[in-house]
Amino acid sequence: MSMFCYQCEQTAKGTGCTIRGVCSKDETTATLQDLLLYAAEGIAQYADRAAGLGASDREINAFVAEALFATITNVDFDPDRLRALLTRAAQVRDKARKLYEDAATKAGVEPKPLTGPAAWQPAPDLPGLLEQGREASIPKRHEKFGDDRAALMDLILFGLKGVAAYTDHAHILGQDDDSHYAELHRLLALLTDEDPAQDALLKAALEVGKLNLRAMELLDAANTGTYGHPVPTPVRVTAVKGKAILVSGHDLKDLEMLLEQTAGKSINVYTHGEMLPAHGYPELKKHKHLAGNYGSAWQNQHKEFGFWKVSSTTNILLQFVQLTFLSGK
Repeated sequence: MSMFCYQCEQTAKGTGCTIRGVCSKDETTATLQDLLLYAAEGIAQYADRAAGLGASDREINAFVAEALFATITNVDFDPDRLRALLTRAAQVRDKARKLYEDAATKAGVEPKPLTGPAAWQPAPDLPGLLEQGREASIPKRHEKFGDDRAALMDLILFGLKGVAAYTDHAHILGQDDDSHYAELHRLLALLTDEDPAQDALLKAALEVGKLNLRAMELLDAANTGTYGHPVPTPVRVTAVKGKAILVSGHDLKDLEMLLEQTAGKSINVYTHGEMLPAHGYPELKKHKHLAGNYGSAWQNQHKEFGFWKVSSTTNILLQFVQLTFLSGK
């Protein structure tokens, strides 16, 4: 059975990737990601009810954001890591269930048993996980709910992935907000409704947009609070001859640590793609070996880095390379 993914603007033929992703994602990866999303919905079912009773947990909150973020295009194509996340998802779901049950008992409320994703248990092997993932796939959702409702559910889910990306990066820099996570859980849990109304789904899709603005506020506070307010900065776009590390992704913390580890070692550090804004932050630009930016968007990587082995298996892409350009200017 082939994969199906249409979450990005580069999707094949403008309709969906069914054999292999334009991003190079394969069927195994896509299917495990579908299952991870299903598992995250189960965690959200309990976390949402716990939040309604005034209970929250930092580990649960952070994991849901991490899990959603791991399924975004070109972020994590490592099946072993996705399997590890699925194992952890079941553990976090059990923790979320206990959080809800304890909060209900404390409030004098009888906790309700939950079904659907909340009752999911990971299969013991890869074939079993893939079978579970196929049952949680986009085509299955469209088959069950019809295209109109399923498309709205997909819009909500893809929007929440974007929220999760900002939220995860803010969390890494210590910026969290329980009410923000509560809304994330609420909207994600809505996708487990057995018969969602189309109007309710449309309303939720608009609410995802509002939540995304809050996520951006958190990330802005995290970035500027840690690295200062960015200022207009000229950025070199040609290479300097010598050893170099190219950094892609969004994680300013990873870039900061790398800059600190390479200081004084005659290694130039370049940003790539969406890491370009890093050059404007005072606490990052003070590192003189942050040499410039090379390359454009991720979908052009096979043309721009054809002479390197390009991999997309981690949140932040590090390619250790020897730049041998004739010009050292």
